[in-house]
Formats: sequence, structure tokens, C-alpha cells
Amino acid sequence: MAFIDHERLHPLGLTPALARAALEAAAPFPSDAAAPRLMRVTEIHRETLRLSDSGDELGARIAPRLMRELLDADTALAVGDWVLAQHEPPDALWVQARVAPQTHLVRRDADGRRHPVVSNVDTVLLVMGLDDDFNPRRLERYLTLVLGSGLLPVVVLTKLDVAGLAAPELESRLSQLRGRIGPQVDVLAVDGTSPAAALALSPYLRAGQTLAVMGSSGAGKSTLTNTLMGRLVQDTGAVREHDSRGKHTTTSRSLHRLPGGACVIDTPGLRALRPDADESTVSSVFADIEALAAQCRFRDCAHHDEPGCAVRRTVDADRLRNYHKLLREARRDTMSVLERQRQVAVWKARGRAGRERLKEKRGAG
Repeated sequence: MAFIDHERLHPLGLTPALARAALEAAAPFPSDAAAPRLMRVTEIHRETLRLSDSGDELGARIAPRLMRELLDADTALAVGDWVLAQHEPPDALWVQARVAPQTHLVRRDADGRRHPVVSNVDTVLLVMGLDDDFNPRRLERYLTLVLGSGLLPVVVLTKLDVAGLAAPELESRLSQLRGRIGPQVDVLAVDGTSPAAALALSPYLRAGQTLAVMGSSGAGKSTLTNTLMGRLVQDTGAVREHDSRGKHTTTSRSLHRLPGGACVIDTPGLRALRPDADESTVSSVFADIEALAAQCRFRDCAHHDEPGCAVRRTVDADRLRNYHKLLREARRDTMSVLERQRQVAVWKARGRAGRERLKEKRGAG
């Protein structure tokens, strides 16, 4: 593949860096009429994919050889990936190679296994409703996930039209959230059904850019996607009255081209949200805690029950608990199997000791 039609593929998100990576991936293939086509993954189903080259959108399968390579590398294709696909008789399209992604967002499941979410994304819109979906702790978890992948997060607070917040109450909530996550992350409050939402997000919708929309079920992700598209492309559903949670109307990730030339990937709500992040990423999300730690009485203060802890004296208790929880998860993900077994043994020993102390107290009473 000696020629790449940049003008045709740029609206689909092709950048010069990705084009160079595509040429490297195509080097082993012939440059004749049988050369593979450079296409972008727009949907992934259990056994098939949907691919686009900015003109055609076709179904395809992953070649067994590539499947083995991805499994050996402990990864998989994600919506947003660029791939090289070839037609083979009688009329099947097979993905033969993956172009090395510039960005790749990954989460972990409860067992610590990695699961790709999206690839080649520039900005992630973290959508959270201003109704009962409002949850700063969950947002901090999303921020850790996104920053751990080197992507730009933008917090979009939706349902401005239905939350019924008076101006002072809205400003108080925005101020609380900005004070908690810091000034380095943009926070916007919008009515996801209004064209004004697209105008507010226009700095992130430049031609050739790719956005991913993430958040809990019922937060308004698909509604916002439809507004950005200017037409109905994603189904939307009602939410439960008692907690404003949705019913997973969006069940798979899908990439759409916006009228202005950007691309957006709508994603379903994640039932298990565990970031693939290290301690330094967690520290960057909780930069205020890291800064205050220098004022603690003890240099190795863990901010639990040590005397003279400047962090506990200043930081909201709920935010501090979330910090400790994310830090434990990050450390556990970097442990060896033996280290995890030792940690479990310590926890069990502490549990037994606690139960014994409780028995002694009851007996003494």
C-alpha cells in the first residue's frame, strides 16, 4: 500500500502519525490490486466487525492469524482502531493487520483482566446527569481511567433541562465539583437535547478529531450523541425514577461521523469500572492530596489515623476514601501472584484477630 488517500480518510480521523503507522503495517503486503484497504473499525460484535473507509461501510471478520497475535499480546481490537482488510473469495472481507493505535483506552474487570474500550480517541466526554446520577466518586474513577490512557477528559453535566436546579444551586454544585476534581479538567453543564450543547462542545469537535462519550447508563450519552449528529442515530430510553439509572439502551460501542467533520464513539454504561492505572495516575487525579501530604507531621503518612495528618484535616472524607480505594486497586494490579497471596493472608489474619478481640470483649462483659 504505497498510497493513502489522506483527503478521503481525514474526516474519519486519520492523522499523519496514523498514516505512517499504516504504511509500516502494510509493508509486508503486495502493492498490486490485491493490496489491503485501510479502514476504521466502527462497530464490534461477537464474531464480526463493521469497517468504514469514509465511503463504504462493510462487515468483516478477523483473520485467525491476527486473532492469535492479539491474544498473545493480551489485547484485542476496539472501536476506533485502524486496520488493513482484504477481500478473499468468494466475497468475504478479512482484517489482516491492526495499525498500531496512537491512544488505547483500557479498563480492568473484577479479576484484573484488561478489556479494550476505544482506540485512537483525542477527547473523552465524561457524561454525568445533574439529577440523581450526580456522583463525584464515580466521576473520579472515570477520570483515573481516562488520564491513565493519556487522553483529554471533559466533564459534561447533562439534564440541565430536567434537574430543575435554580441558578444558585447549580453554581454551588459546579463549584463543589470543580473544587473536588481541580481546575485542570473542563466542566460544562448542558441540556443534552439542545443544539446549544453542540455549540458549547465545538472546541472539541474539529474536523479529524475523535471523541468518545462515556458515563453511566441513563446519564444522557446517546441523547447527547444524537444532538451532536443533528439526527437520531442512537436509541434512548427512560430512566428509573428512584435513582435516575438507565436500562442499557446502548448495548455496544459505535463510531459516527459528525456533520462538522469530527467522529464520536458512543459507549454503553460500564457495569464494572476499574481503571487500568498506576499509582502516579491516581496521584494526578488527586493532586490536592499529594500537595497536602508535604504538610503532614510524618513523611510516610498514609493519611489513615496518623496524628498531625494535614490531608485528613483538609480533604473531604468521601474523596479521601475514594483515593485510598483507587490507590489499593492500582497497587494490587502491579503485584505478582505471590504478593497478592501474601496480602490476602495478611487481611485474613487481621480479620481473625479482630473477631478474637470482639469475642474477648463480649466475654468480659
